[in-house]
Amino acid sequence: MKISWIKYKEDDSFKLFKNLGMDVYDIDDFDMIDNKLKELVDNNYKTIVLSNQVASFSEDIIKKYKKSDDISIIIAPNKK
Repeated sequence: MKISWIKYKEDDSFKLFKNLGMDVYDIDDFDMIDNKLKELVDNNYKTIVLSNQVASFSEDIIKKYKKSDDISIIIAPNKK
């Protein structure tokens, strides 16, 4: 099972996973989040963890993936 994490480039979330060599992707532009989600799904990622900040900019999370049995989208809460 392939797992990935997506965060905004200036956010320091998911440092542990990145340091362990796991797939952590930085988003430069919030408008690109839906494209990145599609890319990861097309590359057979089954679990995608999004920072709360990034998740608020995606329309596809609810529309496409909420009802999917194949893809798990997890929205990580803020650290504070």
